[in-house]
Amino acid sequence: MKQFHNYALSLPPLFLCYMNYSINKTAFILCLLITYKSSAQTAQKPIWQNSVYALYADSVVQQQKFVAKALSATELNSNYKSPANEFLSPAISFKFSINGKDNEMKSGTDHHFNCLANNGSCETPLIKFGEQFVDKSPVQDNTYLKPRTNLKIKLDMRDVLASFEKDGYYTTFNGDRIYKQDFKGIYVAGNTSPLIWDFDNLVNRPELKLTDDDNDGIYETSLTLNDEKKEKQTSSTWKLSKDISAFPHYTSGYPLSDAIYNLATEEMINAVEPDSTFRTGKEWAGVWTRDISYSIILSMAYLQPRVAVKSLLGKVNKNGKIIQDTGTGGSWPASSDRMIWAVAAWEVYKATGNKDWLQQAYLIIKNSVEDDLKTVYDKQTGLVKGESSFLDWREQTYPKWMQPVDIYESECLGTNAVHYQVNIVLSSMAALLDKPTEAEKYEKLSLGIKDGINKYLWMPEKGYYAQFLYGRNYKTLSPRSEALGEALSVLFGIADGEKQNQVIEKTPVMDFGIPCIYPQIPNIPSYHNNAVWPFVQSYWAMAAAKAGNEAAVMESISAVYRPAAMFTTNKENFVASNGDFAGTQINSSNMLWSLSGSLALIHKIIFGIHFNENSLEFAPFVPYALAGKRSLDNFSYREAILDIEMDGFGNEIKSFMLDGKLASPLIRGNLKGHHSIKIVLANNKLLGDIHTVQHYVSLPATVMQIDNNVLSWTAIKDARQYKVVKNGKEFIKTDKTQLAVSANGYAEYQIIAIDGNGYESFASEPLTVADASFATQYEIENNAEKSLLTYKGFSGDGFVEINTVKNTILTIPINIKEDGLYAIDFRYSNGNGPTNTENKCAIRTLKNNEDFLGVIVLPQRGRDEWNNWGWSNAVHCFLKKGTHTIFLAMESFNENMNVETNQAMLDNMRVIKIK
Repeated sequence: MKQFHNYALSLPPLFLCYMNYSINKTAFILCLLITYKSSAQTAQKPIWQNSVYALYADSVVQQQKFVAKALSATELNSNYKSPANEFLSPAISFKFSINGKDNEMKSGTDHHFNCLANNGSCETPLIKFGEQFVDKSPVQDNTYLKPRTNLKIKLDMRDVLASFEKDGYYTTFNGDRIYKQDFKGIYVAGNTSPLIWDFDNLVNRPELKLTDDDNDGIYETSLTLNDEKKEKQTSSTWKLSKDISAFPHYTSGYPLSDAIYNLATEEMINAVEPDSTFRTGKEWAGVWTRDISYSIILSMAYLQPRVAVKSLLGKVNKNGKIIQDTGTGGSWPASSDRMIWAVAAWEVYKATGNKDWLQQAYLIIKNSVEDDLKTVYDKQTGLVKGESSFLDWREQTYPKWMQPVDIYESECLGTNAVHYQVNIVLSSMAALLDKPTEAEKYEKLSLGIKDGINKYLWMPEKGYYAQFLYGRNYKTLSPRSEALGEALSVLFGIADGEKQNQVIEKTPVMDFGIPCIYPQIPNIPSYHNNAVWPFVQSYWAMAAAKAGNEAAVMESISAVYRPAAMFTTNKENFVASNGDFAGTQINSSNMLWSLSGSLALIHKIIFGIHFNENSLEFAPFVPYALAGKRSLDNFSYREAILDIEMDGFGNEIKSFMLDGKLASPLIRGNLKGHHSIKIVLANNKLLGDIHTVQHYVSLPATVMQIDNNVLSWTAIKDARQYKVVKNGKEFIKTDKTQLAVSANGYAEYQIIAIDGNGYESFASEPLTVADASFATQYEIENNAEKSLLTYKGFSGDGFVEINTVKNTILTIPINIKEDGLYAIDFRYSNGNGPTNTENKCAIRTLKNNEDFLGVIVLPQRGRDEWNNWGWSNAVHCFLKKGTHTIFLAMESFNENMNVETNQAMLDNMRVIKIK
């Protein structure tokens, strides 16, 4: 009967009940009862609704066909099912990839094949690598890709293999060389599942690798498209099965809220490993710095402080520094958001008052910040370099041309918000530990970052902050919104006064929640692109409460409750455009930061519980739609247990009673024992707007070239005009695809395509226009022992190996012809790992005599791809005319996350006069 009940929840009208009469009368009667209850429910006024779903006191109804209902505070029932791919186009777009890189044809040029199945199969013609194939066969209207279609892809690699044999390498469309010994395999990327456009992760998808079993140079693979058997589905029910009595108990007049709270509490218990550390999610064991830290800040600091401390200490290396998890280009400093650890550590201290933890955490944070000061802090802008916090899948949020070293050079909103708050935390810790000089130092650093964010990333015409600055020697602004960064800018006080209101009211929000970025990037599957992450939504909700925006708070609560109820678990993410958990690149149930955010909605927003250095402060925020009585019992604060009752709505307290006596809404940190709190709200009306937008994809980035001082670029379909950027600033707008330029002086150009609605593509890869005299190259092997390794592709007579014991100091004399601002970089290779993971980014210090100039970062460029050469970041410095001695040295703060392996091959050093 229960199975039938689950099914019956999905039946629409009364008509279908009569169909059940043929089964038996009991089923017929049950169907009538369920239909009646469903009709009565939908007749009720929703708590919140938009065009795609409605939230009721006890249920969620999505698109009039999916219903998730709280049968009690301890049981959820859902008929949600991921939509089948009934209407997929048979038009398949794809391209081939050597070694998991986008290196077959220029960006935007793909193969196009119409997969019109015959007897369940279709087969491409033999496609030659590097030559675009466009299928001309007609496709009739209302023709769709058939379920479980087998697609066979055939690729002619004979010219590539012949080039390997003749020259030892193959030259790609953009002039890069792939050496024979570096050839690891050929993959296919594309737009229809199981194809993906995520080139970095092709190597992790064996079905996307083509093989040549008979060694004739023809590579093949077979894929099953529109595979309904692989359709993902979650459990249709959840029923509490664990004892959650040790944790705060929540009750309200809203059964759905109570059930989702209890679901999150139970999943929190599931998220603790036998060794008393956090588990990231059901599918993923292990402790990850950013995952646990964001979760601890949300709610784990006070709900599970011992587990929080043990997990945090698990992300500290033997030298007492915070670990940046494996990531882009070999981890830190290409990624630098490990410092969110500090904000989590501070939240634990505020919740527990543990002075030993304060002292221990302070030293760890200080050690890590001091390394960052020399490595990722940009003195010119005041901003911090490194990948966007948590948005760590390169092409999901960055243009394809950006290499890990370019990502290191980017200056991102979320990461800078983190570093701002880290310095606030460190300053506060220093003050508590009676270190006034250090407190002043870190406060000053925080103000520098705050000023930089507001100066370089604030977009007054949009009313929110930009995604990041990116480029090479000159930076361009990316005007996309970045949800987590926008939320943190409000929560941490980077946005002052009216800016807080603008950020919450103006940042784009979609029907199913706030997307990680907006607008979306073309040809990139859902993960960070076109995705909503519930933990980000929870941070957005807290920011909205701080700004006093009721509409945004209520929308956020609904956007967290809908997926939790529909999927009966706390998933990590879902597709922003359709609200489905299936379709994202990676996902998991029972996600630590998602469940932590769900609990924070009740504790930190509804009850407004905020931890200070030595007190607990109440600042409730109850939307009018959630008005009424509620209680939170057994809430632990240090040595006190609090039973809290609250009535009303709004964000103003009418009365606050502690143990029956009127008091201020502040609990001192030395309170002990069991106490009761009663809060009556003032029922004050709150205002606020949200900027709801529809799914939108920006134009692809164009590709630029120069010939005889004429810039030209690929025309982009649907582009109304092109913005020409010179040295990071708008130079001209044009509807042409070429522009004559002068080679006098140094200039970097980029092109941005703009569509009819004014949305911009990413900027093209920077192209330098300058006379040859502006750059001088110095061969490293002329000043150090040449390596005997047999790698290829270098210039001059050879290259030099650097590691933790070999060539730890290089001395390079140079001659400067005139005073000016110069950029110094190095041509290098690092084959110690792929571009998207591991932890072996090489790092060195650059000096002019004894003067510190900056840090040279040499990220990984591909596993065992030692013939793959590229340029490091460029350090800018003012040099006077005359001779100088440049030193490249390994200092103590150049220690990477691997510690043992800090290695690269250096070909030459380039000195460019840029101003």
